Amino acid sequence: MLTRRLISAALLACAAALSGCAREQAPAVDYVLLNGQKASSRDWNGKVMLVNFWATSCATCVKEMPQVIATYDKFKGRGFETLAVAMSYDPPAFVSKYAETRKLPFGVAIDNTGAVANAFGQVQMTPTTFLINKRGEIVKRFVGEPDFAALHGLIEQLLAEA
Repeated sequence: MLTRRLISAALLACAAALSGCAREQAPAVDYVLLNGQKASSRDWNGKVMLVNFWATSCATCVKEMPQVIATYDKFKGRGFETLAVAMSYDPPAFVSKYAETRKLPFGVAIDNTGAVANAFGQVQMTPTTFLINKRGEIVKRFVGEPDFAALHGLIEQLLAEA
């Protein structure tokens, strides 16, 4: 009888842990897009967000960017948004030129002071990408290039949530 209760308690604890009850809230941040428009993480409410920290000098960032664009294009009409945050050490002229020549279809911000990277847990390695659900909770953090097939599956799940 005691063993059955212990097993039940353990199963309940596992179910609670897997339910995502203790997800970390995305930080409140304000930023300026390349077009000069001021924006805030408050604008993300009710959306699934992909926040990608990158740099023009990062080979992996440049390699993965076409897949970040394809991901945005695949889900954009369904409550999904993407923000590419260029690191503070990236020259603004390089970021603008890259965004223009690659026709980046989503918001691009330059984190001039490093405040956005610091708010997300002192992001230093690029690429670092965060997937945030409609409730503003960080669901996944990717350091390096994500497995885009798995990422797409997770985005589908998050978009289906109420």
